Formats: sequence, C-alpha cells, structure tokens
Amino acid sequence: MLRYRNCDIERIVAIIPRGHRHMRMIIELPDQILVFSEATTAAIARAYISVVTHPQRRSIELVMRKFKPEEIKPAYSECQLIESSATDEELQQEWGDFIDK
Repeated sequence: MLRYRNCDIERIVAIIPRGHRHMRMIIELPDQILVFSEATTAAIARAYISVVTHPQRRSIELVMRKFKPEEIKPAYSECQLIESSATDEELQQEWGDFIDK
C-alpha cells in the first residue's frame, strides 16, 4: 500500500486541457505524476463529502460499475464509481486497523 501525506505531494494542478471539456487532476509526487479524470476526482469528492458531513457515517465504498449506454445519462462514461452496499462496520473491519499503521 502507498500512503501519501501532504508533505509527500509536491503540487496539485486542476486543469481543463485545451481542446477538452473535462478537468484533469494532476498530483505531482517526487517520483511520479498521477493524473485523475474529472469523474474520478468527482467520485473522491463525493465520498469525502458523504463521510465528513454525515452525523454517523464513518466510511463509504465506491466500486466501479460498467453501464450499458442506454442505462446512463448522456455524456456520462460507461464506467462509474458507484456506492456499494458495504456497511461502516464491514469497511472498518477490512481497512480500519490496516491504514492506522
């Protein structure tokens, strides 16, 4: 597992490249550059907001689901990160102790 803290990140750039409609989120580390699509960035923001603004929720899991074109709104990607049915307790058991190390 790779764990990044603020002091590990050199910079973050949010940009809509020329000729494109969607934002990219660039995270520059000392040894690599990570580029996330707008949809991935939105999913991360959605997960963050769902946990920190809820009075009881302590976790959320988003899983990739591939949709057929007729199942999604126009201009949406067929691959979406959708909330799973995993409970807080299940996610705490799976990840809680592991990431605390």
